[in-house]
Parts: sequence; structure tokens; C-alpha cells
Amino acid sequence: MWTLSGFSDEISPDLELQASTATGLGLTHIEFRSAWNTNVLDLDADQLAEAKRILDAHGLKVSSIGSPIGKIFIDEDFAPHLDRMRHAADVAKHFGAPYIRIFSFFLRPDTDPAAVREEVINRMRALAEVAAEADVVLLHENEKEIYGDIPERCLDIVETVDSPNLRLAWDSANFVQVGVRPFSEGYAMLRPHLAYIQIKDAHLADGQVVPAGRGDGELLDTVRALRGDGFDGFFSLEPHLSVTHSLGGFSGPELFTEAWQAFTDMLKAEEIPFA
Repeated sequence: MWTLSGFSDEISPDLELQASTATGLGLTHIEFRSAWNTNVLDLDADQLAEAKRILDAHGLKVSSIGSPIGKIFIDEDFAPHLDRMRHAADVAKHFGAPYIRIFSFFLRPDTDPAAVREEVINRMRALAEVAAEADVVLLHENEKEIYGDIPERCLDIVETVDSPNLRLAWDSANFVQVGVRPFSEGYAMLRPHLAYIQIKDAHLADGQVVPAGRGDGELLDTVRALRGDGFDGFFSLEPHLSVTHSLGGFSGPELFTEAWQAFTDMLKAEEIPFA
């Protein structure tokens, strides 16, 4: 049984509306990135308590903390960011979330990835150590313009750090936006390390984000392969159908519903059960 989740802040800044829309679509989980126009890691204690109350009232669990950890430049001071990682672990515990999404640091223009590899690996290893202490699993997302933006460098990170507390999140659209055909060029390589799937599609020609199955993200091939090899985990809707920026995106209730419909139609056509 595959479990659907989603970046519910793409529905609305208001957490109550996020929760009611999510449950109206039958979701049992959300990926918590922000509420009330505030990143989840910047919510104060009262806001965190209120967020937990709202989600509990709607019967929603948190599949992952959609954190911005790792979304700083590789040459920026890491110590404050490591403290932020420790806070992210506390936030995950507050919501009972098993995963925290992270990134492998933005590179300055014209930076040779090989020149910063050692620093990236050292930082990712430090983040994984915090996760191990907190008994949570980090999900590295293949965001564009970071070190781990292509399959080969995603594999380098996860194999070199070699921690059970660092796995991979798969984002087809992000791969497309860096010129990669996700399934053809990355799936076999990365599948042993995949723990979480983000549902987003895009066109190779211009990088435009579109609903699942309408772009070049090879989502149908990926879904069929995941079913065939027994994947049993979360599929998190991240539509980005209205606004996209470096810290996330927005769709609104109608476009979020369209994204949900496109993906669930695909699952139904393939006779794949989901909840």
C-alpha cells in the first residue's frame, strides 16, 4: 500500500485550510514545510503546539519535515546551520515525523563541484550524525544548483557518507530541470538508496513544472518500476503549479487538487492501491 502525502503549504499559508483540503482529498499525511507564511523551523513554541493541535484534530500525521537544511551556499558558515539541524530534529520529534528533507548546499556560479566535494561530504556526514542521535532519517533531495543535483553526485553523497540515517528523496522534475531523464539515467543507479518519492513533473525543453505524467519526468516508468521492485513508502505531492522559488512553491487549492488528481489517476490506471 503506497501512502500519499504532500507539501500542504502549496494549498494555503493557513494551516487549517491546508489540513481540511488535505483530508478532503483523503490524505492521511502531510509534508510540513510552512504554516502562516513561516517556515516550519521558524515557528515558535506556541505555533508548534497549535500546529500539532490542528493536525491532530484533522487526523493528519507528518510524513516528513520539509526543512531548508542544506539550502545555503557551500562557502557559508556551517556552525549555525548545524544548530538549525538539531532544532529540525526536535521539530521532527514534536510531530512524530520519521523523515527530514535536506539538501547538499548551493554552489556559487562557475564552481567546479569537484572542488567542494570534500566540504559537502563533511557537512552531510555531520548532519547525518545529528540525525542518528535523534533517531530520524534525512532525505537528500536532488535540488537544482546544489552539489547533489544529478544522479551521479546524489549517489556519491549517500555512498560516501554511508549512514542508515541518510537516504534519498526522488524528485523527477528537479532532475528534468538539470537536463537529466530521470528514469532512464538515474533510477537503476539510485533505487537502492531511495526512501521517499516527491511527485512533480516538468518539461525538458523549458523546465516548466506540470502535473504528474504530463512532462518528461518519466513518472509512469518510475511508478511501474517501484511497484515491480516492492517499494512501499511515501509519495509526496509537491506541485509547484503556480509559483516556484528557491525555498519552495505554491499551487493553491484548485491546482493542488489537479496535481492530486493527475497522480491518483495514474495509480488507478495501473491498479496500484494507495491511501
